[in-house]
Amino acid sequence: MVQQSRHHDSGTASSDKSNWWFKFLAWREAHIPEKTFVALLALIVGVAAGLAAVLLKTLIALIAGWLTSRFIVEHGNLLYLVFPAIGILLASLYVYYIAREPISHGVTRVLYSLALKKSRLKIHNMYSSLIASSVTIGFGGSVGAEGPIVFTGAAIGSNLGQAFRLTPQTLAMLVACGAAAGIAGIFKAPIAGMLFTIEVLMLDLTAGAAIPLIVASVAGATVAYVFTGYNVEFFFTQSEPFYAHRIPYVVMLGVFCGFVSLYFINLIDRIEARFKRLRNRWVRFAVGGLTLSVLIFLMPPLYGEGFDGITRLISGDVTGIFNNSLFYSYRDNTVAVLLFLFALGAFKVFATAATNGGGGVGGTFAPSLFVGCMAGVFFSYLVNHLGFIDLDTPLSIKNFALMGMAGVMAGVMHAPLMAIFLTAEMTGGYELFLPLLIVSGSSYAISRIFTPYGIYSRRLAKRGELLTHQKDRSVLTLLKMDSVIEKDFSVVHPDMSLKDMVDTIAQSHRNLFPVTDDSGKLVGVVQLDDIRNIMFRPDLYRRMQVNRFMAIPPAKVIVGTPMEKVMKTFDDTGAWNLPVVDEEGHYVGFVSKSKIFNSYRQVLKHYTYD
Repeated sequence: MVQQSRHHDSGTASSDKSNWWFKFLAWREAHIPEKTFVALLALIVGVAAGLAAVLLKTLIALIAGWLTSRFIVEHGNLLYLVFPAIGILLASLYVYYIAREPISHGVTRVLYSLALKKSRLKIHNMYSSLIASSVTIGFGGSVGAEGPIVFTGAAIGSNLGQAFRLTPQTLAMLVACGAAAGIAGIFKAPIAGMLFTIEVLMLDLTAGAAIPLIVASVAGATVAYVFTGYNVEFFFTQSEPFYAHRIPYVVMLGVFCGFVSLYFINLIDRIEARFKRLRNRWVRFAVGGLTLSVLIFLMPPLYGEGFDGITRLISGDVTGIFNNSLFYSYRDNTVAVLLFLFALGAFKVFATAATNGGGGVGGTFAPSLFVGCMAGVFFSYLVNHLGFIDLDTPLSIKNFALMGMAGVMAGVMHAPLMAIFLTAEMTGGYELFLPLLIVSGSSYAISRIFTPYGIYSRRLAKRGELLTHQKDRSVLTLLKMDSVIEKDFSVVHPDMSLKDMVDTIAQSHRNLFPVTDDSGKLVGVVQLDDIRNIMFRPDLYRRMQVNRFMAIPPAKVIVGTPMEKVMKTFDDTGAWNLPVVDEEGHYVGFVSKSKIFNSYRQVLKHYTYD
């Protein structure tokens, strides 16, 4: 009796709490306008994502500083062979035993949640990426913190919206706010945070969405400024002015960055695909850990995000990239500098793919910035020393390092505006706005010619699960075939007589009839209009069978086909109804244009935030 009483009291307390929350939700709905409430939530999301960004950066700096503070600058350090592998191991153990689901490729997972999960992310996503990525990067994993912080910010927005029982379109808005605030906080770049949601997350945002995004981005950046100071992420001073006669070289750099971007995207995909083929996770860890450790031992600037190397190069200290390496004594040799810059840019991609493939957690923002910086410095250094330009007025290595960062990021992510503003905001290099625009535009154009999608979106695009700025395509992505298949059709068979066919028509409310064989495979269709002239001739009832007047459908749709491809099939055939079959050809049902159009209107209304 005592246990029952306690159980009853516990249930009552839980019920009281639930009732209190629902009463609060009802009060909020009655007294606070929706747009005002969303703006308030955007502020909360922005502050929380900004705090998460500060925490992540602090953890990475503490771990990396503690591990490498005693390293000697003048020669290689054997611990580079140990630390990165330990970081991948710890991160992979955390993901496998605690998070218990993959959390790498955070930006792609946010895109997936927007497309197929109604913007719903799990509670542990608000902190799991922070833990795993701080260990991965702090111990030397050659990835960035930006993907994890985007995932974290998006999860904060999603879970806060779910707590207040908000609609899917408002949830998507808060997910975008969290992602924007994460970028704004990690880079102190509020404009870039907003542009990230538009160009990378590819949300078709209306004017009503601008205010929450601005609020969240500014809040995230402000929190970062309060806790880490008002300095920019990378200190940059433009000691050499930019001249108009340098524009041809800027254009050439943009083209070069475009091809570097293609190298980056394609190689990441191929290497990670190779890792996925390794079924045993310990084998993946061994291959990834060994590859990463060896690369960092040979080229220490690959350690972690690589921001130390970027800082040195945009300040003009080219020889500083040789610190802690086996090649320190070659730092004044021009050929050695060129080879080292080339190797750093080329092998950063291998190091990034090995980190994620081996079990680490991190993003590709920072690697693309690192590769871009190496590309810009390599290009300017090469031009200056090949005699193509007067050495009395050489190309500015600092300026071209900055341009290269913007160029490769624009090509890799297919986000030229974000690349321009992010580079300007995190360095203060606004004086180079024109060349940044030229390089980013040129690189993006080259990359777009050869691949229609950036590095984050191409994984989903291959599976037909990507939302885009084109509303028609986005809504068709959100539509799933299971929701539009109609199955209330009367099935007939080839050996049925016309009399049996007429009896079936009398009992059906449809004018279309699938014809299947004994195994259930679709062999044809019968349309009422096609037999109207013979269905009232009793003399043919026993003489004529269905196989005489059935027709082959203009096309068949296989279950699971993306809706965009289904609509293309409708356009190509001019049909109004198409049969649906499984992989073996067994009849499943029909899809019709009218059903798809009705569902289209519902989804469009459901997911558009005004």
